[in-house]
Amino acid sequence: MDANVTELLHAWHDFYVLIGTAAGTLIGLMFVAASISASYMTEKHVAGVQSFYSPTVVHFASVLITCVVLLAPLTMQLLAALLLAIGAFGLAYASFVWVRMGRRGFTATIDLADRFWYALSPVAGHLLLVAAALMLLTVGDGSSLELLAAAILLLLLAAIRNAWDITAWAVTRSAPPSPPGG
Repeated sequence: MDANVTELLHAWHDFYVLIGTAAGTLIGLMFVAASISASYMTEKHVAGVQSFYSPTVVHFASVLITCVVLLAPLTMQLLAALLLAIGAFGLAYASFVWVRMGRRGFTATIDLADRFWYALSPVAGHLLLVAAALMLLTVGDGSSLELLAAAILLLLLAAIRNAWDITAWAVTRSAPPSPPGG
């Protein structure tokens, strides 16, 4: 790997460790959220699970995998290629989820904030990841790593917000019914 990029990546080491650890932990918490709402994960709600739960876990996983790749001792070309593959896969997946949500009628029923956080921000985050990988390959300077950090943070923030939204939704549906008159 180019010595300059190696030095730059080393300067970002703690950032990648912290963000990767957070993403891995939050993947585990998504399983807790899924357990809380397990009674609602029936055949009737498969579309919602595929549109909301699974993509959130995938976005957390994208952040985790990206951080792991950035911590590995790779050549600059291999690093850029792996980041490009992660970004392209994530972009394709996020786009597929958005199209599938539209076909199932979710985009017409969810509010603008949910459209932004569940659909637009993951697409934007993966586009930034692709752009950062291309910059790393062609320019190989600190600006590509700053763009990469922005991509990772956008994906992490979107997934955190979506995980909270899913958990709040699940908890409000699993609350026992209020007694009459109470």
